[in-house]
Amino acid sequence: MSRGTRQSISNQRYFTVWRWHFYAGMFIAPFLIILACTALGMLFMSSTAGRDHDRLAVSVPETTTPAPVSIQAKNALKTLPDSVLIKYTAPRDDDTVALFQVKSADQDNTVAVNPYTADVVESMPTNSNLYYTFYNIHGDLLLGKVGDYLLETAASLTVLMILTGWYLWWQKRRSLKAMLIPDDNTNRQKKRSVFRTVHATLGSWISVLLLFFCISGMAWAGIWGERMVQAWSQFPAGKWGVAPMPISIDHSQHHAGMDMDNADAAPHVHGATPAIAPTHGSVLNTGNNKDVPWVLELTPMPASGTTMGEKGIAPNIPIMIDTVDRYAREIGFAGRYQLNLPQGHTGVWTLSQDSMSYDMRSPTADRTVHIDRYSGNVLADIRFDDYNAFGKFMAAGTAIHMGTLGWWSVLANVLFCLSVIAICVTGYVMWWQRRPRGIDEIKGLNPPARGLKLSVWWPFAIPLLIVAVIFPTAIIAIAVIALLDFLVISRVGFLQKLLK
Repeated sequence: MSRGTRQSISNQRYFTVWRWHFYAGMFIAPFLIILACTALGMLFMSSTAGRDHDRLAVSVPETTTPAPVSIQAKNALKTLPDSVLIKYTAPRDDDTVALFQVKSADQDNTVAVNPYTADVVESMPTNSNLYYTFYNIHGDLLLGKVGDYLLETAASLTVLMILTGWYLWWQKRRSLKAMLIPDDNTNRQKKRSVFRTVHATLGSWISVLLLFFCISGMAWAGIWGERMVQAWSQFPAGKWGVAPMPISIDHSQHHAGMDMDNADAAPHVHGATPAIAPTHGSVLNTGNNKDVPWVLELTPMPASGTTMGEKGIAPNIPIMIDTVDRYAREIGFAGRYQLNLPQGHTGVWTLSQDSMSYDMRSPTADRTVHIDRYSGNVLADIRFDDYNAFGKFMAAGTAIHMGTLGWWSVLANVLFCLSVIAICVTGYVMWWQRRPRGIDEIKGLNPPARGLKLSVWWPFAIPLLIVAVIFPTAIIAIAVIALLDFLVISRVGFLQKLLK
């Protein structure tokens, strides 16, 4: 084979991969910009006002003894008629508010309370502030399942875009150092060359982190995450048993009340618990918000009124919110933690603290404790060390993804988001600069090697297809595009000019 022939084949391969990279980028870039901008919004809100406005400051009196949690809860319940208490979130610091989630038949509010005076500081609909606006756009574009699938597809194709980007820049630079550090040979007189250098060099620096963010983000998505990875990686609920036979309940035991005035337990129905136990996610998450660690979200909840459990709250102590809070402090929960009250006859008290909920910084300190509402026994005490390998990866990955590891983590995430935006913008600028000029300019996308018929280079296509198969939405998107190309685009002259 002659040198010219080898050069021609090499160019054809380069142009083929470039065209793949171009089409993927045109689809993906708007989604990446949206994700980066909303991530910046969440970083700002969580670091200033707090996700739930939990950073609202209060004056600390000379006597720093807080009012009983039950008194605080009573005042919170007064803000919404005929409401019940769902969750108590302890103050983050000595000078910040406590939070109470109260719910009526048609409304769900979060109430911020001064923990010292028990006065209500603020009341707002749960998950309704600016943080959650950014959060919902980031999660599903405000389009529900359709938006979730679109973002999962974009993240899947981003993996393919990263691989093609590596190949293209390697062909130009031929060394890792040159890929990461622009050299003096870069022609800075050409604007397009400058933008290409910024685009590719910046992309080389953050590509591994972007790949990590895509995988950790997709693990929350509806198909690859919920249907595939998460379903197989849930915590083994058999460690505590999810449907044991209930035992008789002493009706003198106190209910999960605010105080002693209305504390009798409702009669417990004998018999087996439901065949399908509620999951952590269905019980503890609020709306679309993810409060439950990834590995636990699909795991069935334990049930109260069973023979299971180990010694917890002493039998002679009434089981109410004050005593459960005191017990939480005794077993090591410090600072901000969440206390979910039992819902229904078989509901449990749940104490939890994790970095994903902004409770603390370290994901390795994750802890979830379930307490039987009747006996006070500890039904489960789940910590980071109990997670499986992928559960640990997701706990650590989510902390990195959300920037909860401290101010350095927030700054790193800000720089990463700005870099993603810069890569997308420079990509579009290069496309605009490369467009044909003149009266006979062809309207449309004007992809690389426009008008040339390029064959598929199978040695490179095979690993790309393998990646696509791993992420179902990517292979679905590729199949849909191929069918559209074969059935519609290739047969309509206008669409050929627009897209090809």
